[in-house]
Amino acid sequence: MNPEAQRRLIVDQFTKQAVPFREFPAHSSESSVEHVLRASEVKPTDTVLDVACGPGLVSCAFAKVARHVTGIDLTPAMIEQAEGLQKSNRLTNLAWRVGDVSALPYEDSLFALVFTRYSFHHMLDPRCVLGEMVRVCVPGGRVVVVDVYTSSREQAEAYDRVEKLRDPSHVRALGLEELTTLFQESGLLEVRTDFYGLEVGLEDLLAGCFPEPGDDDRVRRIFADDIGHDRLGVGAFLKDGQIRFTFPVVVLVGRKPVSDPVAPDR
Repeated sequence: MNPEAQRRLIVDQFTKQAVPFREFPAHSSESSVEHVLRASEVKPTDTVLDVACGPGLVSCAFAKVARHVTGIDLTPAMIEQAEGLQKSNRLTNLAWRVGDVSALPYEDSLFALVFTRYSFHHMLDPRCVLGEMVRVCVPGGRVVVVDVYTSSREQAEAYDRVEKLRDPSHVRALGLEELTTLFQESGLLEVRTDFYGLEVGLEDLLAGCFPEPGDDDRVRRIFADDIGHDRLGVGAFLKDGQIRFTFPVVVLVGRKPVSDPVAPDR
């Protein structure tokens, strides 16, 4: 798929998903948001950029701690939801922008903390996006990526197949080793990883998704067949007659190197 077609697909899907995404309880789970804030080490003096910010759930959480937060997203409907969330939280230290995160419209070395959550699996070129995140981060600042990850080629193939049925804008979930390598090759230092699981109900998730006609039933069958086998790597199980599973999520944090000081004249 070419980049323009993928951008159109993302905007189409997330225009439809904007309200359900904001209202889905798992996305604003207090424990997962607190986990991310803790790992990001956000401080009261920080200026934060939330890349692919969606409806502003984490942006608003950051804004309760940081000096200022900017959220950018490709989908105007998501930014509208973010503005509404900001208003309901009575936060004044936020700014929003509609834009392409593969070419961030910001100067170099502008933000102390550059962050993204649940976005890399929608990117055709996550290396490019990470490079842009590093570029706009101040020397010594932190770059944070939070996303689902895969653990083997077979598991990735099975997982990506069902995720593309559920959400056609899904490209692929990166492997844990691949994500870590991207961070290291981007020049980030002190790279560390943290983990959490995001448990959801399949029907609750599907209620806010917009797959192609009939694909929701295909997703249900795949998950039902996976119970007791875990080919998808999400530990699907039955509870009260409903299928539940857990997204495996990694939090990667790296520090942008501080430029070497200019050597004194000799």
